[in-house]
Amino acid sequence: MSNTATSPENGEGATPGFLVWRLSTKWRVAVDRAVAPLGLTHAQYALLASLYGMSRAGQRPSQRRLADHTGLEPLYVSKLARALETSGLVSRVRDPDDPRAMQLSLTQQGHDVTGRAITSVQHLLDQLLRPLGGQDGPRARQFARDLTTLLNAPLDPYTENEKEQP
Repeated sequence: MSNTATSPENGEGATPGFLVWRLSTKWRVAVDRAVAPLGLTHAQYALLASLYGMSRAGQRPSQRRLADHTGLEPLYVSKLARALETSGLVSRVRDPDDPRAMQLSLTQQGHDVTGRAITSVQHLLDQLLRPLGGQDGPRARQFARDLTTLLNAPLDPYTENEKEQP
């Protein structure tokens, strides 16, 4: 049997956890490269694209709500939002209903940059999902449902390494 028949590159012998990690790494690197010409990182793109979608739905989310939506840590979202505000892409204002919270919105420049970034990332998604029949194919839709199921599955934060030592 050849070495490539059981290599992680074709999924043989690899654990699902390893494959999820590899796919997420492949995706992050590709998005980083796609949005770099716009002066963005993958994390900044995730925040801006989420904010773009939420604002199109008429929402002006707080940093905390955006953190919950993206799965990023609130402190990291705060850091990203401050950097994006300095770059002129995001506006941060105090929430009138909660003076401890900051509401975020895209500036006009942020809206323009995010629109271009979304177009680039959509092209990447087309490439990624082409082997599954494209974004609108039944396999890609099932893949999205499976990913959603996994994302919604609770994980116990306890690990064997956290046991108290005698």
